[in-house]
Amino acid sequence: MSIGETLTQERQQAGLTVTQVSLQTRIRETVIRAIERDDFTACGGNFYARGHIRSISRVIGIDPEPLVREYDEMHGGAPQPVSAATAFEPETPVAFRERRAPNWSAAMALALVLVVIYGIVQVVGNDSGTEKRQARQVAGGPGAGAPAATATPSPTQTRKDPVAMAPRKNVELRVKARRNTWINVRGDKGRTLFSGMLHTGDVREWTAKKKISIVIGNGDGVRLTVNGKDLGAPDNDGGVVRLSFTPRDPDGA
Repeated sequence: MSIGETLTQERQQAGLTVTQVSLQTRIRETVIRAIERDDFTACGGNFYARGHIRSISRVIGIDPEPLVREYDEMHGGAPQPVSAATAFEPETPVAFRERRAPNWSAAMALALVLVVIYGIVQVVGNDSGTEKRQARQVAGGPGAGAPAATATPSPTQTRKDPVAMAPRKNVELRVKARRNTWINVRGDKGRTLFSGMLHTGDVREWTAKKKISIVIGNGDGVRLTVNGKDLGAPDNDGGVVRLSFTPRDPDGA
């Protein structure tokens, strides 16, 4: 089989889509699809093509070196040693009319805009999470106009009542793999707790003080337990799922 056919077959056997491979390798989907058709023109040169082959092979779980050697044989042999200065130069020279000084004013303006956008996203996200938690607390209590003597909370409402149960100090996440799937777990301040493949039967647990976020490449490939509550598979259709959990919010925010 050719390089592209081998990568396609091994990706499918690993249960991964092109989108999932793209998320893990940060290679555009169009480039991955072209490589699987043995079209390497979109890679930007032999140096980058070898790197893409290695990245894709590691994600789908195969040894990349035989494919790299096959690529070299098809494109004039293995590369000769080069200096660090020339390693990242494009293979096709780019013609510039003139060399211009960096526009630092534009760069600073762009950086300021990005900081402002990030701040707005954080504020909106935090406000949304607070509103959802407050709504659940109100829904768990008795109605404002109902007599206190007739208000009989159900067992589920009693467990969620913040007065009846002391608040948790940490958020706890347990993931059990139902089949091979890729996940990325981040804790407080976006710190990466885990990023990689879980194989069928694998069980992993994480704890954070304020928040745990998870990206799942195959939503029906795992079973989640948050703060002791079994949530099951987050997506029965097998798509990419993004969730966040807090100590007081086991259902996600």
